[in-house]
Amino acid sequence: MLSTATVSGMDAQTAGKTARTLELLHSLAYFVPETEKELVGVGLEPGRMVYFAGRSAPLGAPPATVVTATFFNFNPELIASVIPRAWELARPTEVVAARYRAIDAAYVRLFGADVTGSADMAEAAELVTIAAQNIPGVDGRPLYAGWASLDWPTEPHLRFWHALTLLREYRGDGHIAALQTAGLNGLDALITHTATGIGFQRKFAQTRRGWSQEQWDEAVESLKDRELLDRSSGALTEDGQELRDVVEDLTDDLALAPWDALGEEGAKRLLELATPWRTALVEQEVFPAALFGPRFGKLR
Repeated sequence: MLSTATVSGMDAQTAGKTARTLELLHSLAYFVPETEKELVGVGLEPGRMVYFAGRSAPLGAPPATVVTATFFNFNPELIASVIPRAWELARPTEVVAARYRAIDAAYVRLFGADVTGSADMAEAAELVTIAAQNIPGVDGRPLYAGWASLDWPTEPHLRFWHALTLLREYRGDGHIAALQTAGLNGLDALITHTATGIGFQRKFAQTRRGWSQEQWDEAVESLKDRELLDRSSGALTEDGQELRDVVEDLTDDLALAPWDALGEEGAKRLLELATPWRTALVEQEVFPAALFGPRFGKLR
């Protein structure tokens, strides 16, 4: 198994845990009604198009193949059903602006103006900005590179979300590299991650990512032939779990640099400030109850 890297005293697993704890404060963008309202308002069709166009708009007007490559575990046919048609309905710059309007409205609704305008939010934004602005570069990180090309917002709660998004997409690009190193394609990655119990539930993963039952079953059989899934139960085998651990360790290693720049004390303070906001999202049921597996929140 790959060793966990340590740079200047901050270990990669601690950095990875910090990133995963904060991720819901980024990913609420995909579930709040404000996102669909704003993006449909600039011309997009509701549903799948809002997600694919909203997340890929900073890349310009990418074709379906580029979105497939950078999003990785979606059925290419699902993406092709709405991309590039989305760019005929709304300009990418309009989509990006609508996305930030949606985040503004959602943060104020969910946390209250007293929180979004607070000194705590300003401090959290400053801390996470330090991390995001110390991302080493765009090499091999295409989705991050698109988001990094955008101007930074001025309002603290939008700077907070923007910085989290940069860190999320930077980490995600590295995660794809780790999955490819492990010999897992997009559907393999989705199935094995679902089998860990720490990701999506199977039904949500399969339908949300657009895979048919036949496609899913065929990939499961292939993973069983590779002895990564147990032939009778479909659970991860010892080899399968070890491979997933390698992927997660490598992902943490590849995403360490910005968190190391923030430092352990900075990351600890950021979590102190932001964890109550994450808890508020869970309590308000922003994310569907059937979304996550039974071990969601666990590191391994």
